Amino acid sequence: MNWDQIEGKWKQAAGSVKEKWGKLTDDDLKVISGKKDQLVGKIQERYGIAKEEAQQQVDEFSRNYRVETTTTTVRDEDGDTAGSVETRREKARGAGKS
Repeated sequence: MNWDQIEGKWKQAAGSVKEKWGKLTDDDLKVISGKKDQLVGKIQERYGIAKEEAQQQVDEFSRNYRVETTTTTVRDEDGDTAGSVETRREKARGAGKS
């Protein structure tokens, strides 16, 4: 997923960001507000790593991050289709904690 999409869905993505980089605080995530360069800077600061390493981690995260959409058919008591419910689940493939 490209970073513009992540930035646009920051509230959803922030949970996966926090899961991957647990040293980031909720306040950090608010300040970052989806800005890639600010995320890189906060990771660099919190983890004491070089800017290039932080940039590489963020790039890998954005390549692996996706939001899965699942549609479930809802049926009434007679088994007739009553509608559908769409659920979204964010997922960062291979995004273990650093």
